[in-house]
Amino acid sequence: MSDRETQPVERQLPTDEARDLLALVRDIAQREIAPKAAEEEDAGRFPREVFTLLSEAGLLGLPYDPEYGGGEQPYEVYLQVLEELAAARLTVGLGVSVHTLASYALATHGTKQQQVEHLPAMLGGGLLGAYCLSEPSSGSDAASLRTRAVRDGDDWVLSGTKAWITHGGIADFYTVMARTGADGPRGITAFLVPGDAEGLSAAPPEKKMGLKGSPTAQVHLDGVRVPDERRIGEEGQGFGIALSALDSGRLGIAACAIGVAQAALDQAVTYATERRQFGHPIADFQGLRFLLADMATQIEAGRALYLAAARLKDAGRPFAKQAAMAKLHCTDTAMRVTVDAVQVLGGYGYTADFPAERYMREAKVLQIVEGTNQIQRMVIARHLAGPESR
Repeated sequence: MSDRETQPVERQLPTDEARDLLALVRDIAQREIAPKAAEEEDAGRFPREVFTLLSEAGLLGLPYDPEYGGGEQPYEVYLQVLEELAAARLTVGLGVSVHTLASYALATHGTKQQQVEHLPAMLGGGLLGAYCLSEPSSGSDAASLRTRAVRDGDDWVLSGTKAWITHGGIADFYTVMARTGADGPRGITAFLVPGDAEGLSAAPPEKKMGLKGSPTAQVHLDGVRVPDERRIGEEGQGFGIALSALDSGRLGIAACAIGVAQAALDQAVTYATERRQFGHPIADFQGLRFLLADMATQIEAGRALYLAAARLKDAGRPFAKQAAMAKLHCTDTAMRVTVDAVQVLGGYGYTADFPAERYMREAKVLQIVEGTNQIQRMVIARHLAGPESR
């Protein structure tokens, strides 16, 4: 058997602080997350204590203002943190990405008073967030959402159902997009809704093929009353806030996808160097060597793509097209690489004794969440050729 150890990813990081941060994240991932991942995913258990630990370590608000408990890290660093967490367990990496997405509206469009009042607890106080845009009848066509918010004095009353909500039923706060005006994107407004608000409830979690430890559920708002102080941005500005958040969130999904793909490659390489057939490690056979080489090349290309998009964002330059490209390429790469990892392991890859089959099941959803890859192609094409003529 081989004594080869999986080597950590060689990363180009901008500061010594970032290098120390990644070392901390890798240590937490190896000690607290990876050892329990298979068992807890199989049991469908959400690791809330891990998110408490990450909050205490300052890892739930990395890209945000330190005045409110954030880490003021550039996106190129934050995304590599996500990659490390997702490689250990996608439920955790994706959960941090969704929490960051849920915090985005208030962190970027909230008033000073709102940020002082709410952000410290959201970013470093142990709270967990959820992002509520999709509905049962409006997924890719998010501008057609039907959840409505009606003004009643100094309050808003929210009614409707949100669907496919990560952390639905367990979140401490929900960033909710609701219709306050006419049909279409200009009639939508963003609200910060407490998780314990009267009239808010969640359906039983969806039964999924993967990510079983991460609850995904419909969230029902039955006359939920929130004060106007919890409206984020101006009336009618919510859809623009939602799309801006998704540009950043898609980079988070891209990084998570590369984390899953890297974990699958590491598993495949370890197995191939240990498994012997015909008197040799199967890694000696050229067909398999070429497969591993292709997997590694696709991963490196995906990592470079999401980091290039992140650096544009960090520089304050437009990055929406590159975010869509990164989400598209990285999640397609995760699907290809995890399928190939199962093939490398042969029959063992199809069993739950090895994590390859779990990686493959988890990779599939990344091609769907935060805009399907068909939507990403539409976004990219619009940047290249302009809007569709209809």
